[in-house]
Amino acid sequence: MIHFDSISKIYPDNTVGLSEVTFSIDPQEFVSIVGPSGAGKSTLLRMLLAEDRPTDGSIFIGSTNILDLDKYELNDLRRNIGVVFQDFRLLPHKTVYENVSFAMEAAGKSDQEIEEDVPYALELVGIDHKYASFPNQLSGGEQQRTAIARAIVNRPEIIVADEPTGNLDPVNTFDIVDILRKVNELDTTVILATHNTGVIDNLAKRVVTIEGGRLVKDSKTDRINSL
Repeated sequence: MIHFDSISKIYPDNTVGLSEVTFSIDPQEFVSIVGPSGAGKSTLLRMLLAEDRPTDGSIFIGSTNILDLDKYELNDLRRNIGVVFQDFRLLPHKTVYENVSFAMEAAGKSDQEIEEDVPYALELVGIDHKYASFPNQLSGGEQQRTAIARAIVNRPEIIVADEPTGNLDPVNTFDIVDILRKVNELDTTVILATHNTGVIDNLAKRVVTIEGGRLVKDSKTDRINSL
């Protein structure tokens, strides 16, 4: 379980990034974090990745408060979290196959593991026929599929997708969301940050809404309270 416990972030100029945000995400759950630009969605995800620290509060993955981890322990933690960005962040001089295999090489995987797992990841996201292409030869949707393959190839327990459809047209948007749904069905926890309400409506999954740094709605607790 992931648990955000009263997370607040106050910047030096007294701007409020987050204010006492508390909620939990169950293992293998698909949760969308929504809200307008500047609401605090990306700030919250950076906290989970330990790329930023809250002013107050704690963040637990299982029984571990990640704020107590040293840099070596944080590196181990991050290996278990795959990240998908809005701007793809592919290595321009590497092919699709090499971009994905590089993630496995960085994790210390063997040549045999790479040869077995990279084709599987590329097939899962529907980009296996483009394995020898470079990023500049791909469409935006194909680049994001490659980025997802890179995020999942080491079989992390958690996938964090920060506005992964922000640069895509509507057709590619729903294709990418469908891929994330399939990843979730493979027992991977998926956390999707987006401001696209069409994506949320199509998913029909739990939605956590953040506005002005505050959690203002959680469809999970709304359902529980209505019972």
